[in-house]
Amino acid sequence: MRINKVVSADEAIARIRPGDVIATTGFVQSCIPESLHAALERRFVETGAPRDLTLIMCAGAGDSKGLGTGRLHHEGLLKRVIAANFGRMPKVAAAAQEDKIQGYNLPQGVISKLYRSCASGSPGLFTKVGLHTYVDPRLGGGKVNSVTKEDLVRLVEVEGKEWLFYKATPINVALIRATSADPNGNLSMEKEALTLDVLAQAMAAHNNGGVVIAQVERLVADGSIKPKDVKVPGILVDCVVVAETPELHRMNYGVMYDPSLAGEVRVTVDNLPTMNLDERKIIARRASFELPPNGVINLGVGAPDGVANVANEEKVTPYLVMTTEAGAVGGVLAGGSSFGSSANAHSILDQNQMFDFYHGGGLDLTCLGMAECDSMGNVNTSKFGGRLNGCGGFIDISQNARAVVFAGTFTAGGLEIAIEDGKLRIVKEGRARKFVNQVEQVTFSGKYAAQKSQPVIYVTERCVFQLTDHGLELIEVAPGIDIERDILPHMAFKPHIHNPIPMNPAIFRDGPMDLLSDLLNQKLGERISYDAERNVLSVDLSAWSVRKKSDITDLQKAISSACEKAGKRVNTLINQDSCRIAEDLYDDYANMVAQLSKAYYARTARYATSALTRQKLQDALRRRGLQTRVYESAKEAAASLEEATAAE
Repeated sequence: MRINKVVSADEAIARIRPGDVIATTGFVQSCIPESLHAALERRFVETGAPRDLTLIMCAGAGDSKGLGTGRLHHEGLLKRVIAANFGRMPKVAAAAQEDKIQGYNLPQGVISKLYRSCASGSPGLFTKVGLHTYVDPRLGGGKVNSVTKEDLVRLVEVEGKEWLFYKATPINVALIRATSADPNGNLSMEKEALTLDVLAQAMAAHNNGGVVIAQVERLVADGSIKPKDVKVPGILVDCVVVAETPELHRMNYGVMYDPSLAGEVRVTVDNLPTMNLDERKIIARRASFELPPNGVINLGVGAPDGVANVANEEKVTPYLVMTTEAGAVGGVLAGGSSFGSSANAHSILDQNQMFDFYHGGGLDLTCLGMAECDSMGNVNTSKFGGRLNGCGGFIDISQNARAVVFAGTFTAGGLEIAIEDGKLRIVKEGRARKFVNQVEQVTFSGKYAAQKSQPVIYVTERCVFQLTDHGLELIEVAPGIDIERDILPHMAFKPHIHNPIPMNPAIFRDGPMDLLSDLLNQKLGERISYDAERNVLSVDLSAWSVRKKSDITDLQKAISSACEKAGKRVNTLINQDSCRIAEDLYDDYANMVAQLSKAYYARTARYATSALTRQKLQDALRRRGLQTRVYESAKEAAASLEEATAAE
């Protein structure tokens, strides 16, 4: 006998029992089942029930002012919260900070994938995500207060390597959202911006003998949803609730409906407004020089989201694939209330599948914000200034991307700058330091990243730092900025300073930067010259960056071409002063040198003023069997070539 699954929001919420574990969907301000949250709040305010619920959620799902999961702040309603983000439900966060409820702040991707663990009956999830951060049991295990006692995270060793095991929490109720439902409860999501984890959440609750409640915009006739368009099959759905008003089923809190975000239409995006040349654009411009052509990228909120605007302005967007942890692949990433979505997306993945891709190393680059940073390169974005914000997907993304750019202003709170004749001037310093002796909470471990040789830089409006195995090194300084006046007095520690170079002057001038030619190495040939009389090939790599493997390939092609034109083996003089090679690419660079040496070089001399660069280059070359010495100056290097030639 067919059961009518269509009920009111109040009737559906009445099925929630005291002590139940509830999973709800939503990402920032999008895809939130607002009718269901409102009905749960209404029931508790009117009746005092249900009490002592456990709330499990991934990203924040609210407007920070009381909507979404922010509605569940009433004392007694929640007993425990397991979430990646607390910032969008500040009253719930305050209850956790005041020890009124138990709380766990775990990585977003881990929670997302734990839904699948629950659905499949697995006890939990093994992953390296969270090692050496505050989620690691050695640093707190993700507990947010003293009343939270149970260990949900354990450190384990498998085949001699450290892993974290996250315990799965069985789910009793799933509050999900879709666009359409038929009488059997089959759900489709044609007008949603994201699919998130609705299928995994529904399966987790259903397989645990729980209740699945789906909020939809409309009911459709039986059989009108094509099988491949059914996102959640009716066998998993117990209750279908049609949103009481359109406002309770908005695409997000700022947009009623945008068909380009739902993938129903494609829109023209060539004429996006350009950013004003302020500190935010300076940071985004410098970060954009790290973009890997044909690479896959993730951008965080705040200063990093300006990178997408700069990429569009510089016409490099067609050479990149932007993604969001919420599941959007390609297109033009949306901001504001639509953050996490993408106009003209290539595809939309389930959130847990996107984190499979991220956790497995699929990201070529991520650009993320930073609230605090210390001398060892640790970054805090989760708990600072008396606020419990949460990590969101920050840990999942930053630990597993091949390269990381942290971006943010040098100081916070009232910073004012001026750009005059291509130079930066600090008009008013920010009230709060970001570069501190020790971060309040480790959301990113600099030491762990250095051990893995993960390339990491820290971009501000006035300077750039690089992570090394001995901590932060100052590598670039903006024109007009004095290190002793504008940098060191506003840091709680002194970074390593060897031979910093000026930041690219084009960053500080209005107008195009010719970013594309830099990213594609189209002018590499201009760095190479040949003196036929002396048979010396000069390669000027000063201030050039090896950011990705394709840079090495491009350099090898350019040098090979010059050597072919010379028509014989050449003596090579290579300037590597302030040349930055990504930590994980030294061996690839040495392999290129070995191939060129075998094919084209008679003898080679290279130089760099930085002792650290010399040492790293020499070590990498020796691992490849090359005993090349890296000299300290051009004079020494040139002299060594002349002596070797005269000795023959």
